[in-house]
Amino acid sequence: MRKKDHANMQFYKPKKRPPHIRTIEDDFYCIGCILAAAAAAVALISLLWPDLISIKLPPCLFHEISGYYCPGCGGTRAVRALLKGHILLAVYYHPTVPYGAAIYLCFMITQTIERASRRRFCIGMHYRSIYVWTAVALIISSFILKNIMHEYWGFSL
Repeated sequence: MRKKDHANMQFYKPKKRPPHIRTIEDDFYCIGCILAAAAAAVALISLLWPDLISIKLPPCLFHEISGYYCPGCGGTRAVRALLKGHILLAVYYHPTVPYGAAIYLCFMITQTIERASRRRFCIGMHYRSIYVWTAVALIISSFILKNIMHEYWGFSL
């Protein structure tokens, strides 16, 4: 063997695994964990001091000025109904709230299983634009439907 060949010869080194590339799912999972912690804190506070949660919120400024429902009208009532377990009432108030809660729960459960199993069970839900577009469609259709029903049939939330 020549000196030159011997100097260039590499000894066996196991290949290193590429580092984990951060994805949007990682960011959403971190945000979801923060939201879960905040929700747990609010639940604990509501159990210890129930009068704090029963604060009356001011009326919707858009509705007060125009007389029409804004795209977000009913959102707070939908959250309260959902927290009390009244899913159909939450859909009635604002369908985007239970939709978002369902997407959130599916995402967090599947991502937690995938991460806890160290990616042996690759069942984690991934971001798709269709989830956002569905929410936008729900907001717009709810806005239009509520205002048509309010204008022609006297519907009120």
